[in-house]
Amino acid sequence: MSLDKRLGQRFLPYGANYLDWSDMSELQYAIEQGVLFRYQTENESMASRLERRVGEELGAAHVLAVHNCTEALRLALVSTRPRAGDTVHIPAVTFVAVAGAVLATGLIPVPVDVDDHFALDTSLLPPDAQRVIVAHMEGAVSPLPDGVPYVIEDAAQALGASFPDGRRTGTRGYAGAFSFHHNKVLTSGEGGLLVTDDPAAWETMRCYHDHGSARQPGRYPTWNDDAYYGENFVTSEEVAAIQLQQFRHLDQVLGGLERHYGLALQELPDRPDIGLLPRSAGDAKISLRFRMESRELRDRAVARLTAQGIANWTLNKYLLPEHPVLKGRRSLYADGFPWNLAESHPRALSRDGFARTRDLLDRTLCVPLSPELAEAEQVVAAKGLRQALESL
Repeated sequence: MSLDKRLGQRFLPYGANYLDWSDMSELQYAIEQGVLFRYQTENESMASRLERRVGEELGAAHVLAVHNCTEALRLALVSTRPRAGDTVHIPAVTFVAVAGAVLATGLIPVPVDVDDHFALDTSLLPPDAQRVIVAHMEGAVSPLPDGVPYVIEDAAQALGASFPDGRRTGTRGYAGAFSFHHNKVLTSGEGGLLVTDDPAAWETMRCYHDHGSARQPGRYPTWNDDAYYGENFVTSEEVAAIQLQQFRHLDQVLGGLERHYGLALQELPDRPDIGLLPRSAGDAKISLRFRMESRELRDRAVARLTAQGIANWTLNKYLLPEHPVLKGRRSLYADGFPWNLAESHPRALSRDGFARTRDLLDRTLCVPLSPELAEAEQVVAAKGLRQALESL
């Protein structure tokens, strides 16, 4: 019998398992008020409540709720007032949305190779780098480069994680972007947050995300005298209400992940051909990351875990230099914009053409942890994983 059936457990990620109608007081209130647009009322909107709550939780001076993390990255880039065709250095291993956000802003993504833990290798950055996006992949806190004016943290998978100095991910760079996609620490299906301590940057972000003007609650629409064009990234009240419910469970989710991680460490098989990528104390421990001796062993592990109902995933699809958008410089514009502005820019930064990174990805396997399980159930899950790995 598969592990999910023995535990009566749905393989839903993290915050999704904490969605409960009886716990949805904010959503119920928003529905009862009949106001789902954040600027419709002069009272504090759900979106504003969410932003205030997030600022308090993360220690961020300014917070903006948007539709998704990709929009948050775009807003962060736009607020730097770039020139079309400027380069943005991004990790070579991350989700394609990072490159998409750069391209949609009229800028050129330059993949930078990663270290053994899939964090952007800051030693490869040129001394004149202006804009760098650092991704905290799999909840693992990545180091930030020094001396770069605009460091944007993609903390989509690392909500609640902390740097060694105690500051939360997303709050040390110029700006930080978070995701509430279904497969994230907390979820509203879709949704995003942007944080910054720069008041001028936040004002630009806030205006651009609603057609170029700063809105007055209860008096929509209004236009600034110095309005510029923008887009509509304004979140809705019902989505913000769900996110508020989720934020009440953030410490519970992170604590459950931490407990499951510790229990799993005690049960790992003693095999020299299966290693575990260590995690720092501040990581959001959303998964165990295994490094196998070979691609063949990794593939056997995938097959065995899948057959036994143990969720798992690999990371090969996140190698951006091999994604069609970057490899083929794909664009829907007739003139190839913005790639047509990139002739003099490097395609990627790597010492070996990403050979080492391909090998690491080929041998890496991730197994998610389940914070909602009781400790006894987490022990059962850890033992089931050990048995599956021992049987390879």
